[in-house]
Amino acid sequence: MEVKEYIVEEADKLFCQYGFKSVTMDDIAKHLGMSKKTIYQHFSDKDELVNILIKDKLSNQDCTMDFCAKNAENAVHEIFFAITNINELLTTMNPKLFYDLQKYHPKAWLHFREFKENRLGKCIHVNLERGISEGFYRPEINKEILTQMRLDQVDLIFNQHDQYKMAKYNLAQVMAEITEHFLYGICNHAGLEKINYYKQQSSQAL
Repeated sequence: MEVKEYIVEEADKLFCQYGFKSVTMDDIAKHLGMSKKTIYQHFSDKDELVNILIKDKLSNQDCTMDFCAKNAENAVHEIFFAITNINELLTTMNPKLFYDLQKYHPKAWLHFREFKENRLGKCIHVNLERGISEGFYRPEINKEILTQMRLDQVDLIFNQHDQYKMAKYNLAQVMAEITEHFLYGICNHAGLEKINYYKQQSSQAL
């Protein structure tokens, strides 16, 4: 692993635990056991480090969404698959991370917003079309409205974290609960059977 990649990876661990605002370049240097001078040889400042980190995360998430879509048995399974893949990331993520990102790193926040509105929105819409064509989602649902509603749910989770008493529930738990609620709303009888099947599979895997 190259030094620059290593710095990003280790800084990410600190950011996920404490948020972007609380972690300084001194903290990162201390965590890495290297001088700040070495870090500044690779990054002009903390903002550049955060920008690169967010771009990497979004690129990885893009690959994950493609993997889930291609390898899932059906549309319902695709959503369960995606939640499972993002579960570890959300479990360890400080819920204030996105607040810090929006307030202190606007360029990185813009990358996130563009990804959410474009790539994630398209992924949700395609999944809705897939579920209808496979006979698991109700054919009368309005795909455009539900795509936007799902995007709004993502905003709700990441931007209004205080509403969920995060001392009690982490982001992964909130995401899983809201996603299940979303699925129950769009599935027909055949889809409900798939939800129950994959829920049973998930509980057996624990």
